[in-house]
Amino acid sequence: MIVHFVDGPLAGRVLETTDAQWTGGWFTAGDDDWGLYVPVHRGVTGIVLAEVRTTAPRSR
Repeated sequence: MIVHFVDGPLAGRVLETTDAQWTGGWFTAGDDDWGLYVPVHRGVTGIVLAEVRTTAPRSR
């Protein structure tokens, strides 16, 4: 499976994974903050497009 990062600090980079379905994960580029990347599109050829999920802190 091939994951294409389409935004955030990893935009333009490609990750090659095992044949298992990729469910997303936390990544960082150098000294940048960590970002949660989630799959937004899965192609029939095994290519996944991943975007950063931005989250706001919960209020109590």
